[in-house]
Amino acid sequence: MPTLDHAMKHMLATQLPIQSTVSREGLPDIGPKRSLRIYDDHTLIYNENTGGQTLENLRHGSRIAVAVIDRAALDGYRFIGQAEIYDSGAPYDHALAFAAMAGMKKPKFAVLIRIEQIHTLRSGPDAGKLLQAG
Repeated sequence: MPTLDHAMKHMLATQLPIQSTVSREGLPDIGPKRSLRIYDDHTLIYNENTGGQTLENLRHGSRIAVAVIDRAALDGYRFIGQAEIYDSGAPYDHALAFAAMAGMKKPKFAVLIRIEQIHTLRSGPDAGKLLQAG
């Protein structure tokens, strides 16, 4: 199981993550996820507030990719995983607490991303290289 290291955690905490899914028809969907954060060493979480295309894609089995980039350092990571959607339980409680702390509206859902692969997005010959897989 891939494990987030200190550098990955720092980048996720300080840079804006972008997520990507695909529809049943194969159309890409991409956008920022301001609430995306670390849930544990192997899992990411975000608050789903819109209930839009990303959620629909996940409900239909799309995997999700999350990219986080430090443009100034020419460094970054891509995390690929399977999403789980919660409207109750510990992940949802985590999302509620995060929303309250961050001054955000109550989420419709909490989305956990079980990380299956981690790739580097560092500029240079190793760009896109698989770092970890589970």
